[in-house]
Amino acid sequence: MTTNTDPVRQRMAAADPAAVDAEPPSGLLDHAALLDLIIERNGEMERVTSSKKSPVLWRRPVVVAVGFAMLMLLVIGVPILLGGGGGGNEAPVATEPATPPTTVATESTTPPTTVATESTTPPMVESWQKVGADNPQIYALGVKELWETQRPLDAVIHTMGWPLPTDAFGGSFIYPMADDLVALGLVVGLDYRNSTLGVHELLQKLKGHPLFREVLGGGELVEWGAKTIPEGGYYSLPARMHGDGLLIAGDAAGFVDVPSLKGIHYAMHSGMFAARTAFEALKADDTSASALGGYDKRVRDSVIGKDLRRTRNMRLAFKSGFWVGGIKAGMMTLTGGAFPGGRIAVEEDAAEAKQVHPPEPFTPDGKTTLGKLDAVYRSGNATRDDIPSHLVVGDEVPPDVVDLYAHMCPAGVYERGDDGLVVNAPNCVDCKATDVLGPRWTPREGGSGPKYKRM
Repeated sequence: MTTNTDPVRQRMAAADPAAVDAEPPSGLLDHAALLDLIIERNGEMERVTSSKKSPVLWRRPVVVAVGFAMLMLLVIGVPILLGGGGGGNEAPVATEPATPPTTVATESTTPPTTVATESTTPPMVESWQKVGADNPQIYALGVKELWETQRPLDAVIHTMGWPLPTDAFGGSFIYPMADDLVALGLVVGLDYRNSTLGVHELLQKLKGHPLFREVLGGGELVEWGAKTIPEGGYYSLPARMHGDGLLIAGDAAGFVDVPSLKGIHYAMHSGMFAARTAFEALKADDTSASALGGYDKRVRDSVIGKDLRRTRNMRLAFKSGFWVGGIKAGMMTLTGGAFPGGRIAVEEDAAEAKQVHPPEPFTPDGKTTLGKLDAVYRSGNATRDDIPSHLVVGDEVPPDVVDLYAHMCPAGVYERGDDGLVVNAPNCVDCKATDVLGPRWTPREGGSGPKYKRM
């Protein structure tokens, strides 16, 4: 009998003294046993019991890789679709300050089923089996701040319009998080037309409005962050959200309903549907695409599919501008999505022409408003200054495009220097805004990036 002070092991031993050291039989877990105890032991299967009356069964471990990006898709037994080889890919890692980067092999895992939740612009999902959609995915950039306040906020507030131009889609929010804590932010579609529009600066301008000034007066900014959001809706969902050993959930699949501001809800629902589908496939010892196909039906028949179907053209209507889009969206609400009939076709955000305008002057006061470097500091950024760049940029970037990147990025990663584009990779907070319109984002050194605490 193995001696171990691990409380999970102790529970196993109390249920069945032979459970810890026994050899695994063939077969998979009973549902009740899976729900009773979830154990991970470095990829090894462990014997568990759900009660004294239940048989001793075996399970495959559930590994939740939080905060890790998938670098490549390793496909075994069928043609390689993305990446290649049987081992890990190599990622650049700086070993010591002022020394040249070296490389270490990344870890490869070969689970029977993977649920991909890569957030927005998922590199693996985009390339995987070339799955398309009726419309390309379109995105918004959200910048968010947490403030400790002197007085409680007793309402949830949403706004549209100012300080955005009428040809940009977006709005602001301010939520009470506690009696002395509020969250506020601004979300703007990346199909905006002005090349020097900056979401971070617009949020700072927004805080000068009397409504926001009253809430924030005497308070303190404690945290800042930024993230892209998929906004394409129903017509931008992948034609297939499953494949051999793979399911796609959350933002990676585009599960966001813009009119109702639902995204986290759908991420949770789709995660549960993926878990149920994966469990059934594992129990049947069949994780092929046909065995996992029920996931798509679960999603489309659920509140996710029904909500997105009902509002299928609403965000797309605002391609016509704020006022015309508002009228169209009202008609869609009245008709349950039947108006205008059919699909509104859109192009990807990068295909939208940008108009070059001089930037509006902005000088932070260091109290209510802040610059980009101060914002990155409040994200808890834990990136070393000498980290190898994870951003892929072209060799010759025109000055107007440099300005576009510099204003779009909320973290000050891009700026115009004497010799052209300067990339400050350590500033990156992984919002992926420029991944939509310009320089490509790739997975970077583990442990770097923002360290949000209450966002």
